[in-house]
Amino acid sequence: MHMKTLVIFYSYSGHTKAIAEKLAAIESADIVEIKDVKRPGKLKAYAAGCFAAMRGKSWPIRPLDADMAGYDRLILLAPVWAGNPPPVFYAMLERLPQGKTAAVKMVSASGESNCKERLETLITAKGGVMESFEDIKA
Repeated sequence: MHMKTLVIFYSYSGHTKAIAEKLAAIESADIVEIKDVKRPGKLKAYAAGCFAAMRGKSWPIRPLDADMAGYDRLILLAPVWAGNPPPVFYAMLERLPQGKTAAVKMVSASGESNCKERLETLITAKGGVMESFEDIKA
């Protein structure tokens, strides 16, 4: 049985997008990008964005170009902002269908984040399972 996999990513600078595209090719997975309703400029992204990220707050996103419910497994990638995923990543998690299995990969220059427990709590609150968590040094 072939598991249908979807790679979902957010990338502000392009580093996470490059990793997501490589991963989708390796996994023979479909890929979809999380897009801001209004893309913040650098100052807002890194100042207000980091503050919102630390508090687990979400920012509005456009509808995804894929139906997460139609996939057996999700691979979620995001950059690290102040140790956490950016606000648009939280918005995507709010839309996560019940009972999904997800692998989470956080991309940063340091290769370190401090959000594993928070993300696992959000995924399990939706009846899902965080199959793995990985910090990737970009």
